[in-house]
Amino acid sequence: MAEAQDIQRVVEEIADQVRRSSLARRTGNEGARTPSVQTARIPPESLRSNADLAPYIDHTLLKPEATREDILRVAREAVEHGFATVCVNSSHVATVAGVLAGSRSVPIAVVGFPLGAALSSAKAFEAREAIAAGAREIDMVIPLGALKARDYTLVLEDIARVVEASQPYPVKVILETSLLTRDEKIAGCVLSKAAGAAFVKTSTGFSTGGATVEDIALMRQVVGEDVGVKASGGIRSADDALKMIQAGANRLGASASVAIVTGQRSTAKY
Repeated sequence: MAEAQDIQRVVEEIADQVRRSSLARRTGNEGARTPSVQTARIPPESLRSNADLAPYIDHTLLKPEATREDILRVAREAVEHGFATVCVNSSHVATVAGVLAGSRSVPIAVVGFPLGAALSSAKAFEAREAIAAGAREIDMVIPLGALKARDYTLVLEDIARVVEASQPYPVKVILETSLLTRDEKIAGCVLSKAAGAAFVKTSTGFSTGGATVEDIALMRQVVGEDVGVKASGGIRSADDALKMIQAGANRLGASASVAIVTGQRSTAKY
């Protein structure tokens, strides 16, 4: 009961601020979703083998030192194993799109990554450019300073501009949960849903921590069943992945994807 009251308190605080801003008119399509993205929950009992996890994994390579050969390797691994997507920096989207053409995997571009501190106009521009290069999902980083300052109208507008620029493709909002209080996590989820995001996502993988079972459960409780929850950061094995799914995740971001689906455990730090 206390959890529900905490969520309602944050929701009312956000609603009051937004009602007093010009954004109230701009976000009148609250809850609009792009039907092409999979946001349905994964029944854990349906996963009969590690390989069954593949369609729920965003195979990720975001290291700044990644070479073209590294990017090609990751894209080929996605085709081989049937991962949902390949998540890369926007400059690599065209390369990935070329390899994935004709497969069931699609390219993702990250936007405003990894800090979330870019201008909203720059994030929107990057999203449009990434989609023109072949991206079919966008993972954006929330403006963390504004969220912590409770400037909810700025955060809402930031997300809404990227959602608009990314149409008709879905947007995931990276909250960077390791840097947030519980109330801030709730607020980030509420604002993401109000702005039309298809998913909320835990982490960039470049901060002080990654996904936790507790954060996934909280995010799922806040957004309900019509918005996806992506666990990202620190998922190294099929056991890690299953724990996130049981907590409420229905998409997994990982650089250890091959290890996950082949029953191994990655020792990589990234």
